[in-house]
Amino acid sequence: MESTELISKLNNILAQEFEVDVAKIKPEANIKETLMLNSLDAVDMIAVIEYEFGVKIPSGEYAHMKVFSQLYDYMLNALKN
Repeated sequence: MESTELISKLNNILAQEFEVDVAKIKPEANIKETLMLNSLDAVDMIAVIEYEFGVKIPSGEYAHMKVFSQLYDYMLNALKN
């Protein structure tokens, strides 16, 4: 999957799941603030991503992701393997 395709698909899934305007999901935007996530919502977000892409995201990895570009990078690397 190409990076633009992955980013578009991921952004659309997250925008729909968390009822946020997709235009607000930008590489430099803070994940928790943009999606208005509490800790339970963060678990839901990971579950949705894992289901949609078939990729496991360990909680230790997610803890280091602050902005969307870090999530994109992780997903691109995970899908290459």
